[in-house]
Amino acid sequence: MNAKKELLQKLQQDILLWQGFKPHCTGNAERIGLGEIENSFPGGVFPKKAIHEFITIQPEHSAASDGFIAGLLSVLMENGAACVWVSTTRNLFPASLSLFNVEPERIIFMDVQSEKDVLWITEEAIKCEGLAAVVAELNNVSLIESRRLQLAVETSGVTGFILRKDGNKKASTVATARWKVSPLPSVTQDGLPGIGFPRWQVELLKVRNGNPGSFILEWAGEKFEEIKKTGNQPIWSDLEGRQIG
Repeated sequence: MNAKKELLQKLQQDILLWQGFKPHCTGNAERIGLGEIENSFPGGVFPKKAIHEFITIQPEHSAASDGFIAGLLSVLMENGAACVWVSTTRNLFPASLSLFNVEPERIIFMDVQSEKDVLWITEEAIKCEGLAAVVAELNNVSLIESRRLQLAVETSGVTGFILRKDGNKKASTVATARWKVSPLPSVTQDGLPGIGFPRWQVELLKVRNGNPGSFILEWAGEKFEEIKKTGNQPIWSDLEGRQIG
């Protein structure tokens, strides 16, 4: 009986590794600064060798997802690697990436005519081990197409981000995580006039072998900061849990 239990645990660990999840013993070195969100994933580590799907039904969801992904890219691209961003109707202004500490010249933008071209370029780009990530804007992704992309990232180790625009098509995919990022009003310090840092409602709708949840994050110039509410008053804290305001 014990032998069967040990075999089952070994198989579960192997499956998690194949899906891009690292063992908990890797420590904070593998974390990318998302605080409680990362605890939703197996081992408490954001899976890099995986496909992440973002639901962007409304234009504001797309813009919020662009900003959130830019914050992730600032960490994923720290080693100097480049990123490919491919779409048929890109609205992202490349210079805005600098607000998230991403050098726009290290993003290879590919604007093409058809969804078929987006899928082909995405799969081929994901196979390039020298890239940090690939971002693809698509109306929809089928189960077979998503499986091909997942197999590609498992081989190369490149993180894949899919911004899926058509939320009416409830397609089943093999994405490791499904996200929905919505914009929230920014808040300035001490109530001063002006515009504060970008803030989002980040919903983790699906996590393979993990725990979905909803979180409020703010990009505070250099990194993400989590905002927790007690009663009606927000409490700002860094992602190590220290209260900062």
